[in-house]
Amino acid sequence: MENKSLTALVSAFSRAYHAQQNQIKIFDDQLARQLITDEEFKNISSNMSQAIAFFQPEFVGSQEQALREIVDHQLSPSPLGRAAFAEQTLEVAATLSARQYLIFAAGYDTFAYRQPKWATNLQIFEIDHPATAADKRRRVSALQLDVPSNIHYISADFREPDWQSSVLACPAFDPSLISFSSLLGISYYLSKDVFKHLLSAIASLVPSGSSIVFDYPDEQTFTSQAGERAQKQVMMAARAGEPMQASYSYSELEEMLEEVNLLIYQHLTPAEITEELFKTYNDSQPSYKIKAFDNVNYCLAVKR
Repeated sequence: MENKSLTALVSAFSRAYHAQQNQIKIFDDQLARQLITDEEFKNISSNMSQAIAFFQPEFVGSQEQALREIVDHQLSPSPLGRAAFAEQTLEVAATLSARQYLIFAAGYDTFAYRQPKWATNLQIFEIDHPATAADKRRRVSALQLDVPSNIHYISADFREPDWQSSVLACPAFDPSLISFSSLLGISYYLSKDVFKHLLSAIASLVPSGSSIVFDYPDEQTFTSQAGERAQKQVMMAARAGEPMQASYSYSELEEMLEEVNLLIYQHLTPAEITEELFKTYNDSQPSYKIKAFDNVNYCLAVKR
């Protein structure tokens, strides 16, 4: 997880690029660009545009056109879609009864610094590996942003068996309050047993009625039936030394969640994600349509 900051940085880059390039957005993260230095933005842009030969060998166009193609086709669908889904469902939860928002593997998430009025009653907890958490705080400090009083930073290594103690030790955390947890971009890189244990551990921290949102790869991800983007993503992860480890059918996921006292409340397939979350943007940008990532589903689960 010490290396996850690079993955998180690329995710922030994709959100920043999308916000800069479009008036109508799938997910509007205006602060993401501020967290990335000019040098980092330039280097990521260059590296990604050069990757066009791997992703689309037959592509013909300028470096800037190649960058847009890579961002829209490969990089941004998942970070944009899952963030939009998470914050939409969070708003509903906060309007009803949720009073705590736990962001696991927070990376360079900016919600706490651009929080809307409906979030003022939430206590927000950014939970991440110490190295990534420290880098995030350094970047925020350099920007001299006003840090809201309802944000709390918790350093925790999810590989450690007692990581929950770090959450419980935070004076602002109240295990009796209905909570909303986001666990985005993580399930891919954990074995099924480890992911199940993580969900169980989160569920043990919060009361009934609390919810968890996450994205996950479906059962075809590691097969020849997977989409081309998914197949290349699996290859890239393996080459980077962070191989994807698990995928789930809906029935398998449902059974696993029931075993840790969670029930599926909302579930979106790629086609549903494109239709429900991307339609407004796609209608506004017919030349730059974005399609939800192959073989990736979104799930909102509620503790019984």
